[in-house]
Amino acid sequence: MNKRLRTILQYAFFLGIGIFLVWWSVKDLTGTDRSAIRSALKTARYWLIIPVFAILFLSHYIRAIRWKLLMEPMGYNPSTTNTLFAVFIGYLANQAVPRLGEVLKCTVLARYEKVPADKLIGTIILERVIDAITLLLVFAITLIIQPDIYSQLLDTIFHTQPQSGRKTISSSLVMMIIGGVLLLLLVIWMIRKKKTFADLGQLLRRIGRSIWQGVSAVQHLKRRWWFIFLTVSMWTLYLIGGYIGFQALQETNQYGIKEAFTVLSAGSIGMIATPGGIGAYAYLLQKTMEVYGLNAGVALAFGWILWVAQTIVILIGGLVSFVAIPWYNKKKTV
Repeated sequence: MNKRLRTILQYAFFLGIGIFLVWWSVKDLTGTDRSAIRSALKTARYWLIIPVFAILFLSHYIRAIRWKLLMEPMGYNPSTTNTLFAVFIGYLANQAVPRLGEVLKCTVLARYEKVPADKLIGTIILERVIDAITLLLVFAITLIIQPDIYSQLLDTIFHTQPQSGRKTISSSLVMMIIGGVLLLLLVIWMIRKKKTFADLGQLLRRIGRSIWQGVSAVQHLKRRWWFIFLTVSMWTLYLIGGYIGFQALQETNQYGIKEAFTVLSAGSIGMIATPGGIGAYAYLLQKTMEVYGLNAGVALAFGWILWVAQTIVILIGGLVSFVAIPWYNKKKTV
C-alpha cells in the first residue's frame, strides 16, 4: 500500500474514532443531563480560563527549554524563542496529522538555527520515551492513592448503571477481552510478518534497551538535574491545570489533587488516542468524573471545557508562531 494512502487511512480511522466517541458520549444523555450541562455552563467561572491558559503556555515554554537541554550534548544551543515557536508549530501540525508535528518542528528549527534536522529526530524520540516513563509514574501514583480507580473506571465505561433486563460487564471480563484482542492482533502480526517467538523476544529486548537508553541518556546531559526538575515541573503544571479546571464549575469545586491525578491519567490517554484528543479526551474525562459521582452531563461539560482550553492555546500559539518565526529571524539578521 502507498505510504501516503496508508497515512491518510490511519488518520481517517483515528479521527473516525474521535467523532464516534463524541456521538457516543452524548447519545444517552437524558433531559436532566442536558439541563445540568446548561446550568453548569451558565454558572461557570470563565475567568479561570486565564490562569489555565497561563499554565498551559508555561508548560509549552518549559518543554522548549527541556528540548534545548537535549541538544546541548551535540554542541547546539538554539535560541529559546525559536525553539518555543517550533514546539507550538509542531503541536499545531499534530492537530491535523498525528506525528507530522514531530517532523515539522525539527525541520522548522533546523531552518532557522544551525541544527541538522536528522540529529533533532533523535532528541524527539528520547523526549517521547522520557514522557512515556513519566506518564507511567503518574499512573502508578494514581493507583497508589486510589487502588481501585482503574477497575471502577472500566466498570463505568463498560456499563456501570444496572438497568432492568440488562446485565453488567465486570472489569475483570473487560480486561480478559482486551487481553484476548491484543493477543489475537499479536498472532496476526506474527503470521503476516512471518515472525517467530524468538523474533518477538528480540523485539521486546530492543524496546527494553530503547527505554533504558532513554533513561540512562539523562545521566549524560550537562544539566541533568535541571532537566529532571523541568520534567517534574511540566507534569505538575498539567496536574494543576486539571485542579484549576475543577474550580471552574460549582459542581466540581469539591474535587482535589487526588481526582486531578486521575484526570491527568485519563486525559493523557485521550490526547494520544485520537488526533488532538478530539472526542476521546472529553469522553474519558466524562467517565472518570462519573466514577466520582458527578452527573454525566456535567462531567461531559467539564471534559469539553478542559479540551477546548488546551486546543485554543495550541491553535493561537501555533498560528502566532507560524507568522512570528520568519519575522523574528528576519529581524535578528538585520
